[in-house]
Amino acid sequence: MQFILDNLPTILSLIGTGIFAGLLAGMLGVGGGIVIVPVLYFLFQALGVSAESAMVIATATSLATIVPTSISSIRAHNAKGNVDFPLLKAWAPFIFAGVLLGSYAVTVVNATYLTILFGVIATLSAINMILGKKDALFGGLPGRIGQSIMAACIGLFSSLVGIGGGTLTVPTLTFCNYPAHRAVGTAAAVGLIISLPAAITLLFVGETPADAPFATIGFVNLLGFACIVPLTVLFAPIGANIANRLDAGMLKKVFAVVLIITGVRMLAQAVL
Repeated sequence: MQFILDNLPTILSLIGTGIFAGLLAGMLGVGGGIVIVPVLYFLFQALGVSAESAMVIATATSLATIVPTSISSIRAHNAKGNVDFPLLKAWAPFIFAGVLLGSYAVTVVNATYLTILFGVIATLSAINMILGKKDALFGGLPGRIGQSIMAACIGLFSSLVGIGGGTLTVPTLTFCNYPAHRAVGTAAAVGLIISLPAAITLLFVGETPADAPFATIGFVNLLGFACIVPLTVLFAPIGANIANRLDAGMLKKVFAVVLIITGVRMLAQAVL
């Protein structure tokens, strides 16, 4: 009980993060990482953590939360036949290689660059949401070499900024004339390939910053993980029910505007 009282503001804030991420995931179909990373980034700073430490801890904690949620998502999409396992088998080694490189880079690269990268990816993702459905840019997926490069880049950039499979995998596949429902289902499995090795690496290889919040091991904040995961899973269906009663397209555009503002704010804090 004393532990809860001593850390009540942090616990309440993390609970709020889980609820917020779950509702948005259900309402808009966005990946948790694109929500969790910026919220934790600013939350940890409000708790007295430096911007550099806040970014790497937010990144690692986000990746850890994606592991259980992606497993649940894979089961749901696989039940509908929307996970392309042959594609995953071909892509997995290159995604894994990109993840290992990205996870190692998180432990050694100046966190300012990670903040800039997240700001850029968040802003581009938001612009993609605002533009909505577009025609495919290509007639199909490239050859083996091209797909290998795509998979490695998805693993690399996702692990660098703490996002799962959806943010980069879905637009990459749909731009290559890949069926949208298969892209979403396959991206859920990509999220597990990204998040599991990345989270393990950052948990055991990362050196805990001196100003890290309570219950941080390596770069992963276990208190954040424990608060966010169950609430994200619990509130995602509620978010989906809300979306059925509202204009989901308009909600997505509103969120995209907020995401642009967040991305620009992170860029400004990093470079100014």
